[in-house]
Amino acid sequence: MPYPALAETAAETPVASVASVDIARYSGKWFEIASFPMYFQRNCIADTSAEYTPTADGNIGVHNRCRTKSGFDDATGKASVVEGSANSRLKVWFFWPFKADYWIIGLDPDYRWAVVGNPNRKYLWVLSRTPQLPADQLKAALASASAQGYDLSKLHYTTHTELCGNSHDSLQSCNK
Repeated sequence: MPYPALAETAAETPVASVASVDIARYSGKWFEIASFPMYFQRNCIADTSAEYTPTADGNIGVHNRCRTKSGFDDATGKASVVEGSANSRLKVWFFWPFKADYWIIGLDPDYRWAVVGNPNRKYLWVLSRTPQLPADQLKAALASASAQGYDLSKLHYTTHTELCGNSHDSLQSCNK
């Protein structure tokens, strides 16, 4: 955890995305490990994931999914690469014409984890290729967010029921 003065300095510095992203390696399924939940995730209780697929028109298909009390919520959208960003900054939209910044601000060299945020630090997602991120990798991912001035006390950690059982009852006990 950074010292308070360091955190304040990081929060005053503009957010920066990683130098470059290989979209082919980034594509595929990611599991949400933790996030600053956004409004559209208000009913999500577990099993949040995102899948990215390059499309014929040069964009990226986005499919988000999460478990709710009544089943699953799915959202399908698109993303486009921001010109000049070496694929590290995207614009994502689920409802035309509303687009949101999706900046990859931390990325494991082997693409095992990614940290995604936006330039105003209002949203943050820690993603992993697996439903659970080993402690050393989680520490590295969180350090990349903290170094950018994100307040990690706002993080909500995501439960994945395949780690603790698939029923709603086991989900409740897994969260304890």
